Amino acid sequence: MNKRILAALLAFLTLTGSASADVLTDGQRDFDWELGTWHTDVRVLADPLSETEDQWLTFSGTSVVRPLLDRRSNVVELKVSGSAGRIEGLNMRLYEPQAKRWSLTFVNIRDGLLTPSVYGGFHDGAGEFYGDDQLGGRPIKVRFLIRRQGTDRATFEQAFSPDGGATWETNWIAVDRRH
Repeated sequence: MNKRILAALLAFLTLTGSASADVLTDGQRDFDWELGTWHTDVRVLADPLSETEDQWLTFSGTSVVRPLLDRRSNVVELKVSGSAGRIEGLNMRLYEPQAKRWSLTFVNIRDGLLTPSVYGGFHDGAGEFYGDDQLGGRPIKVRFLIRRQGTDRATFEQAFSPDGGATWETNWIAVDRRH
């Protein structure tokens, strides 16, 4: 093989290898571990940020995570049910390469509305995402945490803050186990 061709091929392979490494370390593949079907147990606080006694509703079902756009985006299809009824929804996740962060937007199938997105990413294996929303007409902060617990288990937790993030009340806990 010609030395010039060999040098060009090696340069191409080196560039391709480093570009792939950049993609892997910049956050675009943060959710690859979650692709597939999961058994999901969900606990939902019935009346968040209220003065009433905490009542938790329980649901069980599946979450299916599918990649989109070369894994720079994905969608979670959630279907759970319990004595309080059913929850069906989608969580759309989109990677923003300029900001090196993810946006997570929940779609409730019951009312067909998008919730305001939460934004963030993964640090030391845990995902942290924050955003603004409203509850009962008053502004709140939203925090969404993702904790991997090995290859076949993860916990997802949502909390609301009525005081700008000084205090948080957890209102959604989902535990996923790989099918």
